[in-house]
Amino acid sequence: MSAPPRAAVPRTPALNLKTRNAIQGWTFILPNFLGFGLLTLVPVLTLFYYSLTSWNAFGKANFVGLENFARMGRDSSFWTALTNTLYYSVLHIPLTLVVALGLALLLNTQIRGRAFFRTAAFFPYITSIVAIAVVWNMLFSPDFGPINQVLRFLGVDNPPGWTASADWSMPAVIIVGVWRDMGYYMILLLAGLQTIPGQLYEAAKVDGADTWRRFWNITIPGLRPTLFFVTVMLTISSLKVFDLILVMTNGGPGQSTLVLSQFIYQRGFVENNFGYASAAAVVLFFICISVTIFQYVWNQRKEG
Repeated sequence: MSAPPRAAVPRTPALNLKTRNAIQGWTFILPNFLGFGLLTLVPVLTLFYYSLTSWNAFGKANFVGLENFARMGRDSSFWTALTNTLYYSVLHIPLTLVVALGLALLLNTQIRGRAFFRTAAFFPYITSIVAIAVVWNMLFSPDFGPINQVLRFLGVDNPPGWTASADWSMPAVIIVGVWRDMGYYMILLLAGLQTIPGQLYEAAKVDGADTWRRFWNITIPGLRPTLFFVTVMLTISSLKVFDLILVMTNGGPGQSTLVLSQFIYQRGFVENNFGYASAAAVVLFFICISVTIFQYVWNQRKEG
């Protein structure tokens, strides 16, 4: 006796399956897009609009066109802030990168207590910025600070005035900035180092390559994606530096440490000139995005 025929299983149309998968995908990513739109895109577009207006946060914003940008070109404080921002970034970026990479290379070896040293190097990054500023201002005290006492002991008759000096205040802030940020970028570079296969170093040793050649021919190429990410993040954070300078020097002495972020804060929240502050923020935005695009193109050429 033959078996009864099986009932045909209905097939789901391919279009319906693709639609269902698309709906599921959008369900996961839509909250992120909504958050980005509401918390980032809308404020940025609003910033561009207010940069073309005269507005004090009360009443109606009066459209003035490019007047804020023209005024910025005549504002000596803006150019001082821009110069100081570039000064800080040009020194802070390479110093932090070199120190962080050196620490990552050192703590990637089998040394005793490396877990403790990793934690100790990262600890300043999560420490209160106010506490950091208070302690370092005491260390940099021209008359009673331990740093100048050590310099006098070493034979320096006139040690720097550090944060009390217009010439040395920015180097003092850069030193603290490097010390504070090196641990965070060390962790990122350390993670990148651990993705490089150890067999490459063993093969290079067999071929007779010394430490320096292994570093340039294996470590640096293997770290290129991580170095690109670290450089971009470090550049943006350096151009937007605000909290460290605000609590250490408040832009002084004079305007020796005034940076663009603090200039924007003063014009907006101190003088209530939000239109002018928005125009300065737009300039800072374009500086950050221009440098990022340049770094991306440079990295693509190096990889190609």
